[in-house]
Amino acid sequence: MTPQPTAGPDGAVETVFRMEFPRVVAAVARIVRDVGIAEELAQDALVAALERWPRDGVPDNPGAWLTATARHRAVDLVRRRETYARKLAEIGRDQATATAPSEEPADPDDIDDDLLRLVFTACHPVLSAEARTSLTLRLLGGLTTAEIARAFLVPETTVAQRIVRAKRTLARKNVAFEVPYGPDRDARLGSVLDVIYLIFNEGYAATAGDDWLRPALCEDALRLARVLSGLMPKEPEAHGLTALLEFQASRTAARTGPDGEPVLLADQNRSRWNRMLIARGATALARADAVASGPPGPYVLQAAIAACHAHAYRYEETDWHRIAALYGLLAARTPSPVVELNRAVAVSMADGPEAALALVDALSTEPALRDYHLLPSVRGDLLSRLGRTKEAREEFTRAADLAGNAREREMLRRRAEGAGR
Repeated sequence: MTPQPTAGPDGAVETVFRMEFPRVVAAVARIVRDVGIAEELAQDALVAALERWPRDGVPDNPGAWLTATARHRAVDLVRRRETYARKLAEIGRDQATATAPSEEPADPDDIDDDLLRLVFTACHPVLSAEARTSLTLRLLGGLTTAEIARAFLVPETTVAQRIVRAKRTLARKNVAFEVPYGPDRDARLGSVLDVIYLIFNEGYAATAGDDWLRPALCEDALRLARVLSGLMPKEPEAHGLTALLEFQASRTAARTGPDGEPVLLADQNRSRWNRMLIARGATALARADAVASGPPGPYVLQAAIAACHAHAYRYEETDWHRIAALYGLLAARTPSPVVELNRAVAVSMADGPEAALALVDALSTEPALRDYHLLPSVRGDLLSRLGRTKEAREEFTRAADLAGNAREREMLRRRAEGAGR
């Protein structure tokens, strides 16, 4: 059974372990080349801390102590393997620094390089999207299996099986613990960004359950995005994703009412938007523009759209024409019926609901949107604005039937009732 972090002196063990767990696993994985074994060795270092820190006191640099302890055990493990001679050449530098726990890592930049390798390994395309998400939250977010299960409203055993299978798949496929380069890096980076975005979206607008928002998931995703953009400062899409999440997270406090019900963008109290996060988003977007050498990628474009909303102090001041144009660029860059649906919403605000209704009706036969509740929701809104209340009520009712989240379902039913009146 995997030991869980428990409180040591002043809660230091649990706090430090959660903060340093990804770096410890990353440092050890470079030695053993197996994320499953690396996680076990990181847990062994935690057990050692639980035994020694209450007796000897918390080290001045507890994170470095955990890393050095886990590295030492990793070297011992490799020595016991039959492949010791081959592995020793790969870990020569680590062997010299891991003979005893030290107060500082030998080279903090190496730790960051290891963390970047761990990001790309956890998000390897050989794993399913669900496995990538669970493994990323486990290894990089430091979440327990129970916390991941609660976040996604699935049984704990399901999450545990996903993580175990993911580790076995990485080992069986002999996935290299490395950061790819060239075309492989571009392809893998997209997978990494998508996983982080998926985690954020599940917290921002939960697909199921009783709560529409799960702030903890948003915070985990935003933290991962910030780490990634710091590790890859020359990747505009990493900065673009960070900017997007900063802008989106800035609205969190205004997105729900007193009873947890969703509050639509037009009705949000913008004085409750977090201006510090908006400023951070603007800075990240500027960094993306500064390092870009070609056309903007999808996350940079989405961040630019979010910036339009963030910089409008009143809903009526929103630059819908620019947003519609940006969605047009995004649709050309990454064709998607969901992007087209969002573009239709922007067109409805820029040019009126009738122009947008034609775009939405053209999407009605898209297989990907067949069970997507936001398609009838958007159509119901357009019909309501055109005065076609009976049809609007039918669309809102259909959207409510398709919605998986209880809060969103209640809101859509209220809109159906309002359209009827």
